Amino acid sequence: MRWLITALIFSISIARAELPFSTVFKGEDKFNKLVALAKPKARDLKALPIGDRVVWFGQALVGTPYKGFTLEIDDRVEAPSVNLDGLDCWTFFEVSLAFARMMDLDPPRWTPAQLLYFIEVDRYWNGKCTGSYLSRLHYLEDWARDNERRGYVKDLTRRLGAMNVSNAATEMTNNASGYRYMKNSAENRAGIAKLEAGLRGRPLPMIPLRNIASIESQLRNGDIISIVSRDGSAFGTSHVGLILIQNGVPHFMHASAPRNYGKVVIDSRLSEYVARYKTNAGIMVARPLK
Repeated sequence: MRWLITALIFSISIARAELPFSTVFKGEDKFNKLVALAKPKARDLKALPIGDRVVWFGQALVGTPYKGFTLEIDDRVEAPSVNLDGLDCWTFFEVSLAFARMMDLDPPRWTPAQLLYFIEVDRYWNGKCTGSYLSRLHYLEDWARDNERRGYVKDLTRRLGAMNVSNAATEMTNNASGYRYMKNSAENRAGIAKLEAGLRGRPLPMIPLRNIASIESQLRNGDIISIVSRDGSAFGTSHVGLILIQNGVPHFMHASAPRNYGKVVIDSRLSEYVARYKTNAGIMVARPLK
């Protein structure tokens, strides 16, 4: 009943935001196919640990085309949104996680509105979209910190042997013209600049590249891996994906940019993937708890 009530509240908030459902949810055919795939396995999926559920849906999304900037849906009003026709690295992991969480409900409640509710819980500060662009979690390090504080994930980075590095955190300000909400709002530009300044004032923990192979045995299905890259003399989060254990080996499953695969793929062993690109310096690890 609690999730049903929250879905109704969410529907009301969408109406208040004045964005049509066709704007905030794209890919209903894909949604229906995923639901049809999951329904015969509903009881088994609900019994799985959350991480195993995450990778079940992640694998079902393999082959989905890469599409960037799908969250830039309006010039003014921020709202939780889903586009299953095209995913980027962040929307791939959060959609997989949202579907996994939806499995706690009975199948009649598996609806687009309910999926959007779980997206809202994951994507926004304190799990609540206020209609402001600044209520969204824009950086993976903030995402991990806020979701851990609310008990949804456990940030394992320091436990697995992290070192602290300086955080660059300037990407959004430097590329403000590429974001609709920033391009059309001086307030959003100022807010993001303040957020980035705060991140630069805190150390960024990462497991360095040289240590990744030694901690791979401690990773589990569904662990969320944020890639940390060098940006001059500083560092920043640049990519994200999921761990999929195959034959005891942790593979990196992610939405790969057009310059590489251009779709959701199951890639190589994690340590090999990170070492493939000379700018990659390390990783952060967050484990879904519920």
